[in-house]
Amino acid sequence: MNFPYQNERFADIQMLRYDVAGFEQLSLRQKTLIYYLSEATLTGRDILWDQNCRYNLPIRHMLEAVYWGIQDSAVQVRNEQERKEADAFETYLKRVWFANGIHHHYSMDKFAPGFSEDFLRRALREVGYPADEELLSVIFSPTLMAKRVNQRQGDDLLLTSAMNYYAPGITQREAEDFYAQMKLPGDPHPPMYGMNSRLERDEGGRLHEHTYKSGGLYGPTIDRIIHWLRLARSVAENDGQRGVIDLLIEFYRTGDLHTFDRYTIAWVHETEGEVDFTNGFTEVYGDPLGLKASWEGYVNFLDHQATARTRRLSQEAQWFEDHSPVAARFRKPKCRGVSAKVIKAAMLGGDLYPASAIGINLPNSNWVRQEHGSKSVTIGNLTQAYARAAHGNGFREEFVIDQETLDLMERYEDQLDDLHTDLHECLGHGSGQLLPGVDPDALGVYGSTIEEARADLFALYYIADPKMQELGLVPSPEAYRSQYYGYMMNGLLTQFVRIEPGRQIEEAHMRNRALIARWLLHNCPGSMEIVSRPHPLTGSASFLLIRDYPALRQGIARLLAEVQRIKSEGDHEAARQLVEQYGVSIEPALHDEILRRYRALDLAPYKGFINPRYTPLRDATGEITDVLISYDETYAEQMLRYGQEYQG
Repeated sequence: MNFPYQNERFADIQMLRYDVAGFEQLSLRQKTLIYYLSEATLTGRDILWDQNCRYNLPIRHMLEAVYWGIQDSAVQVRNEQERKEADAFETYLKRVWFANGIHHHYSMDKFAPGFSEDFLRRALREVGYPADEELLSVIFSPTLMAKRVNQRQGDDLLLTSAMNYYAPGITQREAEDFYAQMKLPGDPHPPMYGMNSRLERDEGGRLHEHTYKSGGLYGPTIDRIIHWLRLARSVAENDGQRGVIDLLIEFYRTGDLHTFDRYTIAWVHETEGEVDFTNGFTEVYGDPLGLKASWEGYVNFLDHQATARTRRLSQEAQWFEDHSPVAARFRKPKCRGVSAKVIKAAMLGGDLYPASAIGINLPNSNWVRQEHGSKSVTIGNLTQAYARAAHGNGFREEFVIDQETLDLMERYEDQLDDLHTDLHECLGHGSGQLLPGVDPDALGVYGSTIEEARADLFALYYIADPKMQELGLVPSPEAYRSQYYGYMMNGLLTQFVRIEPGRQIEEAHMRNRALIARWLLHNCPGSMEIVSRPHPLTGSASFLLIRDYPALRQGIARLLAEVQRIKSEGDHEAARQLVEQYGVSIEPALHDEILRRYRALDLAPYKGFINPRYTPLRDATGEITDVLISYDETYAEQMLRYGQEYQG
């Protein structure tokens, strides 16, 4: 029986399952460790919901009460119109679940309910749930809390964003000044200021941080996470793993950022265990200023066979650094602690659930990476699930220019996608260095986009290098062309299916891809162009034509050199110009054409995952004797269970 990767679909989302193959063959200690770490991963769920918007949790509780009422018929659905509204309500709730709040997980725009306010008010009366006027206004007013993260140049990014990392009324200038004053000039080991706190204002108008820690903000939830981490410590695979857990617990207890650095250093150096995890405040994409970190967690174990591929790369890290097209002074003279592996996700949580990254490189601290190295992972069972969902859906046939290119992509793209992820995470993020005295936050709101562009350019440059064949990682000298075509097509055309008409590009990864592809289009004349071909739906349609792949690689080298210079020197103005010129706007007519062609395929542009469920079996004394894994929960069942079992 084939594993049921694909599951239900709603709105613009398709839910998938990921196969945790090999779990049953792990030792009892490893299974128990995964179970405890999974509970710690799920326990922090509501932290993220509150970080995303201060109204998210009360709105979710209200919506779930109505959903239960519809399921048990406490809410009456008496005619076709009420059935349509009930169906629209269910779709809205599923979107809110998926996004961990009332704003789209990618566009950051607030969801528009497809049901009426009258329907919701009546449903609340019928289930006996009080109708909170403020919550109803947030749901139905299109201008209130309209965008979770606003990146529009010229706006006050805090006053116009609904995220909850800053108390209402705090301006962008106030926050930037507050954190600028914390930094010590010339500090070689600066902590990630502001990472684990909410910035608030006291009664006297002074700004202060409310730290996420035991006894602080989110304290009760953090205490429950600590409980599961202590149980995980009791079955850790080795002393290094126990030390990592001890430091993470200490960080959660104190909120001390220097302890966090010690924890990440220990985590980087712990490479002996087969089971691994992250748990805590990690990525800063949800903060328009790029300072404050969202809560996330995941649990994984090693895929031995696939890891052989990534280890070949990590063992050659110094060769890649030395042969990089960037200026010598921006290269690392010595690459330290670069480790890479392919893993199988065992549990996703927080900002990695239900939508997840497929590759991760941590830690994010520049000085820790430079002095101690980093860990890079490609999440193999997630990439496998994505690839299976994409095959045979008609997408490539619609947007790839000709059969020759289509055949090339069919042969090589899946394999090269995994290699791109390896290069991006393992070597790209770990490459280069800041010049002495450069503030790691110097690029401000453009930092995330520039960093993603840097890692992608590194991957694109090297995926075409003969070194890949020498290492046995690509099957043919022409294989890289499938990656170049797919990447440029996405950056120039097809990623726009994720953006509503009239909107700009705002998400950092999308800006990065548009920046790279458009810069190359405008600065490498003759290498590629957008051409028109006859099309049955639109009359004529736009396609990418790449004429000169080697010239395109030369352009990639030039852009990589400039992006690394911007990063190394902290050149904010150059970053701003690059992102705003190439990474933000969309030509309306082209956007409309791409959307029309995509809609005709009837595909969901976003995909996410339903987690497996782990059930411990215990003997008469309460000792765990086995841990069973199952995949039988529906999406709604999982979300409702999480809402009850892991409520903050």
